[in-house]
Parts: sequence; structure tokens; C-alpha cells
Amino acid sequence: MEPILDIAKKLGLNEGEIILFGNDKAKVRLEVLEKFPAKGKLILVSAITPTPAGEGKTTTTIGLGQAMARLNKSVCLALREPSLGPCLGMKGGATGGGLSQVLPREDINLHFTGDFHAVTSAHNLLSAMLDNKIYHEGLSEIDPRRIIWRRVMDMNDRALRNIIIGLGGVLQGVPRESGFDITAASEIMAILCLAENYEDLKSRLGNILVAFTYKEEPVTAKSLKASGAMAALLKNALLPNLVQTTEGVPAFIHGGPFANIAHGCNSVLATKMALALSDWAITEAGFGFDLGAEKFFDIKCRGAGLDTVAVVLVVTCRALKSHGGIDKPDLEKFNLEAVQKGLPNLNRHVENIQQFCEPPIVCLNRFEGDHAEEIALVRKHCEDNLKVPFAVSNVFAEGGNGGIELAEKVILNAEKKPKPFCPLYDWNEDVKTKIWKIASKMYGADEIQYTAKAERDLRSIEKLGYQNLPVCIAKTPASLSDNPKLRGRPEHFSVTVREILIAAGAGFLIPLTGDILRMPGLPKTPQAEFVDLKGNDIINLR
Repeated sequence: MEPILDIAKKLGLNEGEIILFGNDKAKVRLEVLEKFPAKGKLILVSAITPTPAGEGKTTTTIGLGQAMARLNKSVCLALREPSLGPCLGMKGGATGGGLSQVLPREDINLHFTGDFHAVTSAHNLLSAMLDNKIYHEGLSEIDPRRIIWRRVMDMNDRALRNIIIGLGGVLQGVPRESGFDITAASEIMAILCLAENYEDLKSRLGNILVAFTYKEEPVTAKSLKASGAMAALLKNALLPNLVQTTEGVPAFIHGGPFANIAHGCNSVLATKMALALSDWAITEAGFGFDLGAEKFFDIKCRGAGLDTVAVVLVVTCRALKSHGGIDKPDLEKFNLEAVQKGLPNLNRHVENIQQFCEPPIVCLNRFEGDHAEEIALVRKHCEDNLKVPFAVSNVFAEGGNGGIELAEKVILNAEKKPKPFCPLYDWNEDVKTKIWKIASKMYGADEIQYTAKAERDLRSIEKLGYQNLPVCIAKTPASLSDNPKLRGRPEHFSVTVREILIAAGAGFLIPLTGDILRMPGLPKTPQAEFVDLKGNDIINLR
């Protein structure tokens, strides 16, 4: 690794504009955005509906940045921070792989600069102050049956999804049902990634809706006088983190909201810094295009005034085989027929990108066991049938050199974009219309079904005046539908909205579909079993 000061100098930053975290990490002061006007072009990397292991979207993003740097382009990455839960659970780390990683890998995957801990502390401070008010003032005002603010921790722990708190007698609090979500699902994480300055951060924190009174009046963080202390806890966490790739390309790693609960993008501040400090900024949106990328455009870009010049859609042979009906043990085997059967899922995502008036570039992320005939089939389909640019990426094995074809096609096609992106819906449309447009246009649903709870939530949203907020649909990443078992390109299905949460601070509504959970569990054999400390070295953190 190069000293982080040298990485900062590549972006035109001086020592006074960064806060050092050792020799390899730094935070960048917000004043930088006042000094450097935005000049860069923004590239989004997303993916088709992924397998549980992921299709290498982050690796591709990093490798694309390194390839553009090899073409002598001024480039900077803007990525999310990993969550400890998935890192030590099923998925492992989220810093790329092979010769296309962000460094220092172990630090980024574990505690990094403490941003996740700050979000956890700010969230749980609000929880504590809410229960403290109930304890000292009794139940005369806040209705304990209508408390919607839970607690969080940055770890997968299914045992804490639903708990009883306040047990132990009159001095220990007021007993009630509660539970834990994972920190990445906290509304405060979404706020951190959407806030554009300290004033905006504090205002959004104050708007967080935590409970209702017996008179059905909203209780907010501001009314609990908690937002000031919460903002203080998040003071340094709001500053984007600067690191580097394996080839010394600058990278901002900042914020980590889940794409199946929140909007699944890194922070607005990190994206804007990358745009201000380089000619090309490359970012990603979590899971498939139908989840993170839809929210990237309809929430993040709409709210922050951003736009892209190109969208890279990552596809893999193994994902296509999965959508072609092949189970996990056989995904590495040569199967041209399964790849062919899986192409409708790719088609849907290409169409979805085009609905936003964006030029898609399909990138096949090559794995070691991929067969030339399978790759040739996908290339022919993209170029002859879909009429979209196609490139093979081998950045895992070759670093930037393995992404040259992709980088050249991105640069060439970025110049052809005809107009700004087209949002799927208008924020001022009614809530059901917004949900329908996403479900029908992005997922391909035929109808929406609302439970009685969801209908009550809609009436409450209207009464409270939140109907003009964008919607951030929470659904499974494993399918275009809300049923994880429906692979490929499902047709003639309905989406069930079971309830709608109000994230007033983040500034969006969260319709919950299917069996989506806000606190994941660990698998039978979690990654944590393999991680160890040998001497001063962390090993097996994948």
C-alpha cells in the first residue's frame, strides 16, 4: 500500500484536509466540497438477480476503476462499508477479491474507522432515551403498544429479533415487547448516507418517528431532545473514509445501508467527493438492479441531484445457470442449455436499466471454471439480440489489466448518453401508485395485494402527511418477485405488502414484502468459525 497521504495527493488534497487513521486510512473534511466543484462523470455498477454468494459486483467496480487508471483516466471509487454480520456470517467480506480489492482489507471488513459503531451508539441512545421517558413519566403519554423504534447491533443474531425488555421490577423499566435489527438496517445508517452536511444530518435525525401517544400523535427524536446528542455521536462518522485499491486507485468507503431494507448505496457525500476530485467516479448499488439500483435513481439521485453517464450490469455464468434451474452444487459444471434458459433474467434487468433512459453495458465477471462456449453464448445474445455493449471482465485474476475491455466500452458509451435519467415515478403520486409502478415496471408483477395492517399504515401515512415521500420497497434479493424461490424471469405473480414503515428522517417509506427480515441469522457454519488471529495477523477473513 502507498501512504494514504500520497493517495490523497492524487485527488488534489493536502494534509490539512484529511484526518489520518494510521498510515493507510483517512477521513476527508466536508470543507473539501466547498473548495472543489463537481466535475466528474458518474458510473453505476449493478447486477442481475444474484446467487447467495454474490456475482462479484464490488470486485468488478474496483477492477473497472483500476482499468480506467491504466488508461490514464482520473478516477475515484465510492463504495459502501461492509457490515460485520455478513462478514462473519454467510457472505464473508465485501472489499472485492483477488487483484481487485480495497485495502486495508481486514480493517475495512472489521471495525474500520468506527462508523458502524457510531451509528449503533446513536441509534441505541435514542432507544434508551425513549424508554427513559416512559420510565420517569409513566404511561400517561406514550402508548407502549405503538412504539416502532427498536434497538440495533452490527451482528447477525436471530435470538434477538423479538425480546421482552424492562423486566426485573419497578426500578428496571417498564416491561414491553421490543427487538433488535442489524445496524445496516437502521434508519440512522440511511440518514448518514443521505445527509449532505451537519445541519441536514441533525434535521433528519430530529425527524425520526419513534412512537405514538395514546392520542395517536407522533413522537420524534426531536421531541425527546435526543437529536443533538445523536448528531454529536455521528460527527466524525459523517466524514467519508479514504482508502486505496490494490493498484493505488483512490476509493471512498462510506456508509453501509442494506439494499433490501434501505436504499443500498454509499453516502451522497462520498459520491459527491469522488465527482469533485476526479474526472470519473464509479459507484455501486447493492444486490440486483431491481433493488439497490432502482433506489439509487429514485431516491438517491432524485434527492441529491445526481445522474450517471453509464450503467454496468454484472452477470455471471453461474447466476444464469441458477436462473436456468440449476442448483448450487452443479453451477460450476458446463451447461449451455441452462445458461440459455437463464438469459430472460438478464433481459429483464437490461430492460429495467433502459426504463431509466440509461445506456446499459453488460459485463460478464469471469470465474475460473467458466467455459468459453458459455461466455460466447452470452456475448452473442447481448450484441445480436439485446443490441447492448458487452465485455468480459477478469479483474479478479488480472487486476486492472483484466478490465481494459470493459473500461474502453464504458468510456466510449458514456459519451453517447442522450438525456438525464427518467425516474420511475413522481414523489407526489399517491403511495399505492408509486408501489405499483416499481412492482410492475421493475419486478414484472401483475398485481399488488395489501394486508389489513398495510391498509391501516396507508391511512396513517396520509393522516401524518408523509404520502409524498419516495418508497423504498423491502423484498428478497434472490428473485425479481417477493418469493425467493421464483428464479429466472417470473411472470403472472402478485406482490404482497404486509406493512409499510415510515422512515421520516431518512425521507422514505418502507413497504415490507414477503418474509423479509431486518435481523439476519447466522448460517449453520458461519464464516466466523474460520477467522483467527495468528500473532499480529488476522487470517481467513474472506
